[in-house]
Amino acid sequence: MALLTRAPKAEPILGQNRLVAHLLSFLTWIIGLMFFFPLFWLTVNGFKEEAVASADPTLRFEPTLDRFSEVTEANSGLLSFAEAFGNSFWIVMISTAFVMVLAIPAAYALSIRPMKKWRDVLFFFISTKFLPIVGIIMPVWIIARDLQLLGTRTVLVVLYTAMNLPLAVWMLRSFFAEVPKELIEAAQIDGCSLMGQIRQVLLPIVAPGVAATALLCVIFAWNEFFFAVQLNPTGASTIPVWVNSQQKFQGQFIASLSAASVLATLPVVVAGWVAQKRMIRGLAMGAIK
Repeated sequence: MALLTRAPKAEPILGQNRLVAHLLSFLTWIIGLMFFFPLFWLTVNGFKEEAVASADPTLRFEPTLDRFSEVTEANSGLLSFAEAFGNSFWIVMISTAFVMVLAIPAAYALSIRPMKKWRDVLFFFISTKFLPIVGIIMPVWIIARDLQLLGTRTVLVVLYTAMNLPLAVWMLRSFFAEVPKELIEAAQIDGCSLMGQIRQVLLPIVAPGVAATALLCVIFAWNEFFFAVQLNPTGASTIPVWVNSQQKFQGQFIASLSAASVLATLPVVVAGWVAQKRMIRGLAMGAIK
């Protein structure tokens, strides 16, 4: 009888849980829209005339592609859009490839076969991110000048590799640590070499994590501005520097700057959208041990 009298009390609790779930869902949508709105308004301004974009905010306008044509065809005095895009593409792809080639063996050594004081090694990797970039720009600029690397893609490839390598090692180590040790031992018993273990056993299992790490490295390198504007302001400027060059000291430029920003963000947005399932799966792999 006691059990029968207590059963109806569960209904109010379930109702409260549903209410809390709906409120959290509504709050999540509000926060998501707040983050999305600046990108939405940026895209809208890119399809406006300069006079309309500089006037009061409105969604009533006649869309035009003139601003996109202007920013892609015009030469800002530094580089054209095609040249800046080509520089960014090759710098990002080459630096990301170097990062993955170096980070995968390092993550293997720190997870599958941990060395002595491996925690100190991990701390050393992450400690390289403690110093602000502005604190090292002067010695980096002097070294690049002495090596005649100013205004070249090479200096940014080296710096972006160094910039993303600690992040990649930390992420890949968490992914490798979840691979069952029994698989590695079975491969060793079968006579598989070290590179064979990494290539045939580890990488197929942690492929989502590797893809997520590579995508983050691509995003960080693509969006990097400070090194690019300080070391490559003219000859090998990248997309962020090209976008910054769309600012004008005279006249209106909000619509043109918005169109340039849309073109600059479109590649990483498309890459993230295409790889979102693999990226989410990869990030979830290293979240829980």
